[in-house]
Amino acid sequence: MGILIKNALTVLPEGDKDVIREANVFIEGQRITGIDSEPAGFSADKVIDGRDRLVIPGLINCHTHSYMAFMRNIADDLSFMDWLFGRIDPIEQKMTDEDAYWGAMLAIIEMMKSGTTCFNDMQMNIHQTTRAVRETGMRAVICRGLVGNGDDEGGRMRINQTLEEKEAFADCDRLTFRFGPHAPYTCDSAYMRIVADEADKYGMGIHVHLSESVSEVQQIRSKYSCSPIEMADKNGLFDRPCIAAHCVQVDDNDIEIMARKGVSVVTNPASNMKLGNGFAPIQKMLDAGINVCLGTDGAASNNSLNMFHELSLLTLIHKGTGRTPQCVSAEEGFRIATINGAKALGLESETGSIEVGKKADLAILDLNNPSLQPRNNLLAGLCYSANGSEVDTVIIDGKVTMEGRRLLTIDESLVYNKVNAIVEKMK
Repeated sequence: MGILIKNALTVLPEGDKDVIREANVFIEGQRITGIDSEPAGFSADKVIDGRDRLVIPGLINCHTHSYMAFMRNIADDLSFMDWLFGRIDPIEQKMTDEDAYWGAMLAIIEMMKSGTTCFNDMQMNIHQTTRAVRETGMRAVICRGLVGNGDDEGGRMRINQTLEEKEAFADCDRLTFRFGPHAPYTCDSAYMRIVADEADKYGMGIHVHLSESVSEVQQIRSKYSCSPIEMADKNGLFDRPCIAAHCVQVDDNDIEIMARKGVSVVTNPASNMKLGNGFAPIQKMLDAGINVCLGTDGAASNNSLNMFHELSLLTLIHKGTGRTPQCVSAEEGFRIATINGAKALGLESETGSIEVGKKADLAILDLNNPSLQPRNNLLAGLCYSANGSEVDTVIIDGKVTMEGRRLLTIDESLVYNKVNAIVEKMK
C-alpha cells in the first residue's frame, strides 16, 4: 500500500540534531521510500492531508511490563519492597495467561493512543504479550522475566521459555526477543552467568533491572561486596548488548563501567519518584557517553504508559535536581525518547527517526490543540506542553493503526470490559 503524508511539518534528523520543516513523506509497504521527492513508480492508495499536522517518529518505550496494565491504581503509596513483594507479587501469582493477555491489550491501547509505536517488555506469561502485539500491529521487544539460583529447575525452565517463544513468533518481524534476568535480588550470581552464556550462545541481548533502590544496593553489597552494576558486569551481562532499567542508585564507578561496556540505561522518572527510589544521575550518564533512553515502567508503579508524560518529567526534573535549566534540553529529551531507544534495542537502522529506508513507524499530531499553540518551538512543545492527546494518527510498519484517534486494530470497549472483569475476579 502506498501512503502519502502531504505538506506536513515533520521532525527530520539533520546530523546529530532534529529539525522541523514541511515535507512530503512517501510510504510503500513497510518503509519510508521518499521524503520530499516522489519515488519512481509511486502510487498513493491513501493521502493524508498534513495541514495543521506534525509528523514525528513514533516514541519508543524502552522499559515496561505491559501485562501490569490491569493493576493500575491497585498498589499505591507503598515502599518499594512492600509494593513489589507485599502487593504486586501475590497478584502475579494468581494471574492467568488470559489476564496477562488483556493487560497487554490495555497497555497497547494506551501506548498507541499516546504515540508510542515500539516498546521493550519484561513479562511472565509467554505467548500473551506477543499475541497481543501480533494482533494489534504494534512493534515490541519481548523478554521473559528470568528468576533463578544457579542452574535450578525453575530458572532453566524460564530460559527455555524465552527460546520457545522466540521460535513460536519468528514469523512476525515486528517482534524481537531478549533474555530478561529480573534483578540481582532475584537472580543469584551463578544464574546471571548462565543467562549471559545463553545470550552469547544465541546472539541475543539482555534486559535487566539494576540499582533501582537503596535497599537493593545495600542487599547486594552485603551479599557480594559489590554494587549491582559491578555484579552484573562480573557475571557477563554487559558482554552482550544490555539494557539496564532504572540505575537510580549508582556512583561514578558504576557509570564508568556502563559507559565502557556500552550499556544503555533506561530512565523511568515517574516510577522511580512514585516508589520513592530517587532520581537517576542522567546528566552524568549523558556526559559519560552512555546511551540513555526512556521508559514508563509498568502501570502498577507509574501509573501511566504515556511517554509524553515521561518525556516532560525527564526534561524537567533534572533541571531542578541539577539546578540548571540547561540539563537535558528538549532536543536531547526527544532523541532520548526516539532514536536513543532504537539504538538501545538494536533497531536504529529500522526505526527511531524519519529517514528513507526505515520502517514507517510514525505518529501524527493535530496542531489545532491549545497545548501546541502558538507554534513557537514545536520540539520544546513536545516535551513541555504536549500531553499525548494531540496524537491523531499512528502508522506502524507502514500500516495505519489509529486514525482520527480511533483505533483500527483493537476493540477498546471489549478490552475495558475484560480488564474490569479481571479486577472483580481478584477481589
